[in-house]
Parts: sequence; C-alpha cells; structure tokens
Amino acid sequence: MADNSNKKMVESITSMEEDFAKWYTDVVIKAELASYSGVRGCMIIRPYGTALWENIRNDLDARFKELGHENVMMPLFIPESLLQKEKDHVEGFAPEVAWVTHGGSEELAERLCVRPTSETLFCDHYRDIIHSYRDLPKLYNQWCSVVRWEKTTRPFLRTTEFFWQEGHTMHETAEEAMEETVRMLNVYADFCEQSLAIPVIKGRKTDKEKFAGAEITYTIEAMMHDGKALQSGTSHYFGDGFARAFDIQFTGRDNTLQYPFQTSWGMSTRIIGAIIMTHGDDNGLVLPPAVAPVQLVIIPIAQHKPGVIEAASALRDRLKSVVRVKMDDSDNSAGWKFAEYEMKGVPLRLEIGPRDIENNQCVIVRRDNREKTVVSLDQLEQKIPELLKAVHDGLYKKALERRESMTYTALTMDELIDIASNKPGFIKSMWCGELECENALKEQAGVTSRCMPFEQEHLSDTCVCCGKPAKKMVVWGKAY
Repeated sequence: MADNSNKKMVESITSMEEDFAKWYTDVVIKAELASYSGVRGCMIIRPYGTALWENIRNDLDARFKELGHENVMMPLFIPESLLQKEKDHVEGFAPEVAWVTHGGSEELAERLCVRPTSETLFCDHYRDIIHSYRDLPKLYNQWCSVVRWEKTTRPFLRTTEFFWQEGHTMHETAEEAMEETVRMLNVYADFCEQSLAIPVIKGRKTDKEKFAGAEITYTIEAMMHDGKALQSGTSHYFGDGFARAFDIQFTGRDNTLQYPFQTSWGMSTRIIGAIIMTHGDDNGLVLPPAVAPVQLVIIPIAQHKPGVIEAASALRDRLKSVVRVKMDDSDNSAGWKFAEYEMKGVPLRLEIGPRDIENNQCVIVRRDNREKTVVSLDQLEQKIPELLKAVHDGLYKKALERRESMTYTALTMDELIDIASNKPGFIKSMWCGELECENALKEQAGVTSRCMPFEQEHLSDTCVCCGKPAKKMVVWGKAY
C-alpha cells in the first residue's frame, strides 16, 4: 500500500518551489554532505558526503580498470613554462589559474600553477616513457583534487577546489584514440543511468563549448529538477596536438617516427550535485541505492520493550552481507528517526516492533515514494534487493518522465525565445553551425548549446536563428 501523504517531515528545509537555490543549500548542509570552510570557495566534504563520493569513485574505478586503465598520481604543481607549451590550452584556463609565487620567504624563479587539470603533466611524463609503438596504448587515470579560481561558488556544483578523476590516454592511431573517447563517454552514461538512476543525453559539444585544446569534446547532459542542465561528464579527443607541442614521438611499425594521439576524460564531485537536484524532494536527499552510504536503516519501534533491540540487532548482523545496513537504537523518537533518514536519502527503512516480532515480519518503507511493504523476516534476503531495484527503477523513470515533459521544440527564433523565457527545460532546434547564431541565441534567449545529440532528429531544414540551411539539431538550455 502507498502512503501518499504530502506532510513535510523536515521543516527546516526550504521548499524547492519556494527557492530552489536555498533548497539545494539546505539539503547539502542539513543532510551533512558538506560544510562551508574558512577557505574562500572551498568546502569541507563531511563523512556522509565522503562516503557517497567513495561509492561513486569505487564504481567508476572498477569500470575503468575493467577496460585496462591504471591509476597514477601526478604532482600538484605545474611549472609555468610547462603550462605554456599548448597555446589554446593555457589560454582557456588562464582566468582560473591559481599561482604559487613564493617558497617560504623566497620568491620562486618560475611561478608554479596549482593544477586546474593535468594534460601538461601527463604529456611531460609520456615524453619520457613512450618510445615505440610497443609502449602504446597508455591508459592512465588519476583521482585527485584540482583548483580553479571561481568567482561564484556553490557546494559541489562550483568550488575553487574540487575532487575528480581525470583519465589521460595515448594511442598509436587516431582511430584508436577516437574509439577511446567515445568508449569513455559511454562508460559515464552507463554509470549515470545504471548506478545513479540519472538519464542523460549523449552528444558532441560545439566548437565554442569544447574543452580548451581539444579537437572534439563529447558530453553527457542531465536535466535537474528545475529544468537546468548539468554537464555531468566529458570526454575529449586531442588528436596529436599536445604530442607535437611536447615533442612526444615513437617509432612506428614501419620504423618511422610518429606522434601519438591523445584523449582525456573526467567526472567530478559535481555529480553529487546532480544526484541532489535530480532526485531530491522537499524532505531532503533521495539517494540511488547503488551509491547510497546506507541502503537500509533499521528503526526499532518501542525499543524499550523486551526483545526489540535484540531482534533489530540480529537483523542488522544478518543483513550485512546483503546490503549496507545501519541500525539506529539512539534514544531519539521514532518520528525523529524517520525524518532524519528521509532527509539523508536512505533508500529503504525497516521498522520492527513487538507486534512485528510476534508475527515474524517487519515493515519496509521506500524513500522514493513512501510505499510500505510488510515482509516476512524469512524473505528479507530476497525482498530487499528487489525493493532496492524498484527504488532505482522508480527514480530513473521519474527523472526521465520529467525530462521528456520539459523538453520542447522550437522552429523559429521567436518560439525559442518565448520557450526560454517561460518554460524551464531543454529546447531542441536546428542550427546552421555558425558561431554568430550560437552567440545570438545566448544573447537573445539566454541559453547555451548543451550538445549536438548523437541521436539526431530532423526538425526542419533551416537554422532556428538565421534561416540558412541547418546542419545539426542542438539541445539548448540554461545550465549550472
């Protein structure tokens, strides 16, 4: 049976309809994912947020290693001369770079950049270790933090320091590098949909929006609850541009010197922001089961009565091999505990009291829809995985339906401006490929190109902006 009550369990969280930005901040702080720090633009990721990131990291790391990638650790600092070697790359990052100018009281002979990304470090290393086609491919990844000097910050979404993984690979041929670029984008898309229950649109960035120094950037774009887009993962093809800039050469199969072809790809802690804003509600977090730090919380009911704590403890110990489980036997009221774990987004809540023990049963409540199920204690090992899958599927279905209901088609500029002004969400339209039209859409409608989807639709023959022959369908939107 379903509990369709709309009763607000946690009064201290602002309603998302009232103020979405405030709702988001309330959830981050009150669910104890992160706190503000004394360092401008930097956050303290608290144990619950760290556990969530660790589950994300472990899931992705296993996917990378299954494809043959190895983890490395590169320096935190990049000499200015090294950063300057790739012109487009350094120009793209120049406004965001933090510089170290002194070591102790001594002024440095050369400034050191605090890494905003590590292409240059990897290339400097690859020059030393790649000599023959037999040394390729090099499939490296690192988990680290990076620094980008942001003007406006918000926890997880945009911070001066953030955590991520960055893959950097080198390949013998352009074809192999292109395959890797698309393969890794698909890894991100599969992870978002299979583990995070977030539907994404896969596509290519326009030249205006591509990564600094890349020839091609691919992206996965997710729609948040308020209709804005969140770029959730990117994969870049660099060609041999960095290899030439850093003079990375290898002896090919034909015994000639050749330049390798490079990719990079990354996903950061901003994906936690995506989880919050895709699945959360006015009671707080709603976490996808695959990455939730606690998948099942056991709440003893009338725990002062004989045998209740013992029964709940026995269930916890028994279920540890099935699910990430926690029992709360604190002296807080059951109602407080319900609200607390709803706010923290725990996918399933198991309630057990004296009457349940007599009847050899318990009640399990889903976080996503508050549906209650009475389950025999003998069937828990079978039923809990089924309910976790049902939570995942329910979250994905709800997010996909929201995206579809908030995606619009515009055939003219007037239509696009009207939709952008009055209807939050994505806008599909045709584009001629010219930068002038892309800029005009941003200036007049306030939208940016999110991507040119792999799954193209022919909406019309002409560009929504200028009326010239169209080349691609583009998804436009406002973004975080």
